[in-house]
Amino acid sequence: MSLEAIRYNNGTLCILNQLLLPTISEFEEIKSVEEGWDAIKKMKVRGAPAIAIVGCLSLVVELQKCNPFEKVKQIAAFIIDKLQYLKTARPTAVNMAEAAGRLTNIVNALLKDKNTTADSMKLRIIQEAEDMLKKDVIDNRNIGKYGAEHICKNFLEPSSTARILTHCNTGSLATAGYGTALGVIRALNESSRLDHVYCTETRPYNQGSRLTSYELVYEKIPATLITDSMVSFAMKQKKITAVVVGADRVVANGDTANKIGTYQLAIAAKYHNIPFYVAAPSTSCDLSLTCGDGIVIEERPHTEVTFFKDQQIAALGKH
Repeated sequence: MSLEAIRYNNGTLCILNQLLLPTISEFEEIKSVEEGWDAIKKMKVRGAPAIAIVGCLSLVVELQKCNPFEKVKQIAAFIIDKLQYLKTARPTAVNMAEAAGRLTNIVNALLKDKNTTADSMKLRIIQEAEDMLKKDVIDNRNIGKYGAEHICKNFLEPSSTARILTHCNTGSLATAGYGTALGVIRALNESSRLDHVYCTETRPYNQGSRLTSYELVYEKIPATLITDSMVSFAMKQKKITAVVVGADRVVANGDTANKIGTYQLAIAAKYHNIPFYVAAPSTSCDLSLTCGDGIVIEERPHTEVTFFKDQQIAALGKH
């Protein structure tokens, strides 16, 4: 059974606080949109699909608990305002913006329907947000299936197995379940076509060492954790079959924004003639941008480099 990062049941939302992993597994209840925004911003929950799901479900929690709205326009304004706010937590990951846009379009369409009541609008938005959980797992399993099949068909002999290199965390902890890039790895393992996984530690926040290795150990998938600076040497020495990563945003020409370190990984893969896959759902695609130059890249605080948890690991001053 895969790990679980999001627990939701009938208006109650809890997330696995990923800042505490791998030493502590603790779920934290999200009781409002503000708490959802804070959990996303502080990376208690992360991964583009999970960000959107937690953001929208935090809105559901608030809709379930707030006093009834008398007018349709009041609840419409409330929903749209909260969705716009949630978009600001992690701007590079497009899934929250995609979900906010889709739900906003539904609200605007309902406003044009004279039969819409405040209660019916509330129930429709709740249903749409809750459906995101189920759809994400279905999408991820399909990504895993198609990705594994493509690697086996194009880069493996019938009786051989794959060695996959991956970056950051793209598994059950980054999604509603199964994962994207890690979903491809899971599918290869389930079909007995996986030899070994090499996962990078993914500095500065160590999503690879804290989270991906945690998932791989939990599911007993054969894997080795390597430092980010080892990837080129690993490609040369370990006969890597393919590199598979996730994505925060994919634009119209195929340019992709992902965790820092992905760019040099792609360059090294090209140099060593290793196929490089981006595994992502359609909700990570942003066709409004023609190329990657238009992607807003989030600037994280310097403490993520100069501190590890509460421990200072670098000289402080102007860097």
